[in-house]
Amino acid sequence: MTAPAQELALDVPAGSPARVATPGPGDPRLARLSLNQRTTAGWGLREAVDGCVAAGLPAIGVWREPVAEVGLDAAVTMVRDAGLRVSSVCRGGFFTGADPAGRRAAHDENLRALDETAALSAPVLVLVPGGLPAGDRDIEAARGRAADAVAALVDEARARGVRLGIEPMHPLYAADRGVVSSLGQALAVAADHPADAVGVVVDTFHLWWEPGVLDLVAGCGERITSYQVGDWITPLPPDALLSRGMVGDGHVDFAAFTDAVRRSGYAGDVEVEIFNADVWAAPGGDTVATLARRYVELVEPHL
Repeated sequence: MTAPAQELALDVPAGSPARVATPGPGDPRLARLSLNQRTTAGWGLREAVDGCVAAGLPAIGVWREPVAEVGLDAAVTMVRDAGLRVSSVCRGGFFTGADPAGRRAAHDENLRALDETAALSAPVLVLVPGGLPAGDRDIEAARGRAADAVAALVDEARARGVRLGIEPMHPLYAADRGVVSSLGQALAVAADHPADAVGVVVDTFHLWWEPGVLDLVAGCGERITSYQVGDWITPLPPDALLSRGMVGDGHVDFAAFTDAVRRSGYAGDVEVEIFNADVWAAPGGDTVATLARRYVELVEPHL
């Protein structure tokens, strides 16, 4: 099978990945590839499930909002009937509020998220810790509250057979989304709890900058709950949240990162997660075909 003519006609900038044939259903190289729903943000759950099946992807990383739109029972049936794995559920967390009532509400919301994760037979609930409350400048206190909130969920997660995956986020997002800014910080929080209950999400977009990160990743062992790939592109767009590029379009060394993940012993799914207005504007089927090509060229050979 050859790549679509429209892509072959594109000018390929120096350093861009070579064009390869789109892998089809049954291609063994796709055995661990998962579509994170935000990569095709214009698709609802039904479309995302159908898109995975059509492209031969065996897994999907679901977000709670699209699940809520169809209802949890319907989502469980939809994914099961399609024969897909749910690689992760996103997201829990956002528990750094300074107000005790707000923290209790966040805890209760995370319990609901754990219930949904268990119902979908997903191995991990991804936790985005949260940023600084309005007017608050004490980031260390916020990190302490995040660690306390994780601890309060451990027994609940274990009772449901779900792991908590702490996602360290690039420092660019420390104020509003993630006060846990490095893999080292996330591992320090996780270390207080059993590895079968609490681990870390390794996301290339968030962690590529961290000094010594490849050695940290390789040494994570069973602490890695999810491996997510997306590229760091420059210049950053006006909305920094939408700055993730397609794998191979930016600065991340996916060969080195993926080799480190392999050396850690991680054997789970690999999610492609991209927040990018141009990617979102493209037809979903084209996006999935592109990410499958980039994955089998730049990531899968190093697993």
